[in-house]
Amino acid sequence: MSTERLLERAKVAGLGEIAEKVLASERLSREDGVTLYRCPEIHVVGELANHVRERLHGDLAYFNVNQHINYTNICNKLCRFCAFQRLPGQEGAYVMSPEVVASKITEQLEQPVTEVHMVAGIYPKLPYEYYLDILRAAKKARPSIHVKAFTMIELMQIARRAKKPLREVLPELIEAGLGSCPGGGAEIFADRVHQEGYHLKNTGDQWLDTARIVHEAGLRTNCTMLHGHIETIEERVDHLDRLRLLQDETGGLQTYIPLSFHPENTEWAHLPGPTAIDELRELAVGRLMLDNVPHIKAYWIMLEIPIAQLALSYGADDVDGTVVEERIYHDAGASTPQEVKRRELMQWIQDAGRVPVERDTLYRVVWSPDENLARTGEAAPVSG
Repeated sequence: MSTERLLERAKVAGLGEIAEKVLASERLSREDGVTLYRCPEIHVVGELANHVRERLHGDLAYFNVNQHINYTNICNKLCRFCAFQRLPGQEGAYVMSPEVVASKITEQLEQPVTEVHMVAGIYPKLPYEYYLDILRAAKKARPSIHVKAFTMIELMQIARRAKKPLREVLPELIEAGLGSCPGGGAEIFADRVHQEGYHLKNTGDQWLDTARIVHEAGLRTNCTMLHGHIETIEERVDHLDRLRLLQDETGGLQTYIPLSFHPENTEWAHLPGPTAIDELRELAVGRLMLDNVPHIKAYWIMLEIPIAQLALSYGADDVDGTVVEERIYHDAGASTPQEVKRRELMQWIQDAGRVPVERDTLYRVVWSPDENLARTGEAAPVSG
C-alpha cells in the first residue's frame, strides 16, 4: 500500500496524526498508544504496523528450530493466571534431573535443533548447583546448542540460592552454558495487577532491574506482556512504554512477544480471555509503540496457526520455532500442536505471503532462500 493511501485510510479512521508520526519514524506517545487500542478500525492499526514491519524487515519472516524443556512445574508463587504450577507432593509435580534434561536433548539429535528454551517454576529447595548442572548437561548433550534459559524471576531465585549478587552469579551461569534469556515473567508491570494476580512474584520494577543487570552482563533477552485478563488499556501502554525506556538504556531486548492469557484451568477461568482480534491488535500496537525493539514475535504455540499467519501482516516478523514438548500453555488449555516440523513451519510462512528465514537465537541467518542472506549470515534492516 502506498504511503499516501495509508495516510488517507488512517485519517478516515481518526489516526491521521499517529500515521504521520509512523511514516516519519517518530516515537508515539502514551496517548497515541491508548488511541490505537481504542480505535475500532483494527485493520488500519494493522496496516500501520505492517508498514513499520516491512520498513524494518521487508517480506522476511523468521523462525528457528528449537525445543522447550520445562525442568520443573513446582512453584511457590501461586499466580492466579497459571495452570502449570504444582506444589511439592501434588499429583503431577515433577523436577527433571540433569540427566533427564540431557536425555530430552539427545532425543532430538537427529533434528537440526539450534536452541533449547528452558524455563520453569520457582522451587526454593533446588540448590544453586542444580541450575549450573542443567546448563552443563544441555551443553554436554549437544555442545553446539544455544541455551536460552531462566526468566528474570528464575534468575532472582538462582541468585538467592547462590547467596551472592546476580552480577556475580551471571558469569558462572554463562560459563556453564547460558547463552541468552527469555522474556517471560513480566506479566503486567502495574502494581494493581501485581497485587491482585501474582503478589508473591517479582514486581515490575524488579523485573526491569533484573533485566538491566542481565543486559549489562552482555546477554540478550526477549520481553513479553501477558494480556487479556484484568489489565486496563492504560496499564498495557504503561508496560510497553517502560519496556522501550529500558531498551533506550540498555539495547538488550531483541524480541517482543505478547502472550495471550489462557483462562482454562486457572483461578481466572471465569474471564473470557483475548479474542483473535485482541491478539492481532496486541501485536500491532507492540510493533508501533516499541520502535527500538527489532523483532515482534507471533508465538504460534499460543495462537491458532491461521492467526499466527495473519499476524505476519499485523506487525509480526517472527513465529518462534518448531518447539518440542511445550507444557506451560498446553496445561492452560492451548490446543495447538506441541511440535511442528521445519518444513511445515516454512510452508505456513510461505502461505502467508512471506519469505521464511531460519535464524539462530541471536537472529543470525542459518538458512534463507536469498543467497545473499545465506552467505552473509545476517539480515540487515530494510530501508524504506
